[in-house]
Amino acid sequence: MNTMHGKRGFTLIELLVVIAIIGMLSSVVLASLNSAREKSRDTRRLADIRQIQTALELRFDDVTPPEYPDSLSLLVSGGYMPSIATDPRTGVEYYYDNLTSTAAACATATGVCTSYVLGANMENPTHNALSQDADGTIGAVACTDPVYCVQP
Repeated sequence: MNTMHGKRGFTLIELLVVIAIIGMLSSVVLASLNSAREKSRDTRRLADIRQIQTALELRFDDVTPPEYPDSLSLLVSGGYMPSIATDPRTGVEYYYDNLTSTAAACATATGVCTSYVLGANMENPTHNALSQDADGTIGAVACTDPVYCVQP
């Protein structure tokens, strides 16, 4: 505190130290906030995939012969979902491919699509969901980390 001439106040050095401390604390908070946003988007991706899976299974049970649709847009037109969920960061639809078996791509003219692969690109390549997903290239979807893929 400056006591010269009877005036009270902070010195320039004291103010600079306080500003530097506030700057360091705010950078730590912003780094934590970005990490939390990344985790939140990955959680949203997993929830979206589960919602799409449920809609796919409902449609599979309703159609004759039982099969998975050629595109996710048929889930909306069939009333199984209000809209197609998209990636929260990019706005792109999730990866989807219907299959005749657990790996063969389905051509609608040649067979019934009794399987599928559904994937989402995760931001955290060490997310624990990636250790439990399908790996490799399945149909037209490359299921290699950090792409999370599921099959029925």
